[in-house]
Amino acid sequence: MIDSTIEIFVDGLAEPTNPGIGTYGYVVLRDGKVLTRGHGFDGNPVSNNHAEYAGLVRALLEVTGYADEEIVVRTDSKMVANQMSGNWKVSKKAYKSKSEWSYVDKYLEAKEVAGRFSRITFVWIPRELNSEADELSRVAYREQLREG
Repeated sequence: MIDSTIEIFVDGLAEPTNPGIGTYGYVVLRDGKVLTRGHGFDGNPVSNNHAEYAGLVRALLEVTGYADEEIVVRTDSKMVANQMSGNWKVSKKAYKSKSEWSYVDKYLEAKEVAGRFSRITFVWIPRELNSEADELSRVAYREQLREG
């Protein structure tokens, strides 16, 4: 077994309002070196929480080949870090929401994908430590405005 660490930095946004145009960005490092990075469109309208989870799902899918390695997901979303760690529950109100932009579907997908990894942790980080993933989510937003 290879003893290395995969770090995933992920961010999502909904602009110009929440809910709005949802985009995400992520950066994946293996032992401190960039393995991959990406960004994408999540939908319109979606909440920023939905976009955060969409980015998490996409980033995790990028590293499924490393399922036996230690995975550390870093996000500036306290909600994502705490819900994925099991510290916070998804509210009953969120489950009952019939809105297109409710994040519960993406949360459930993220839980399913994260379950494929034998060693995965979720860590909240301040926004200033997540600048590259944040910028990639903004790149995706600008691309959506151009394609609009």
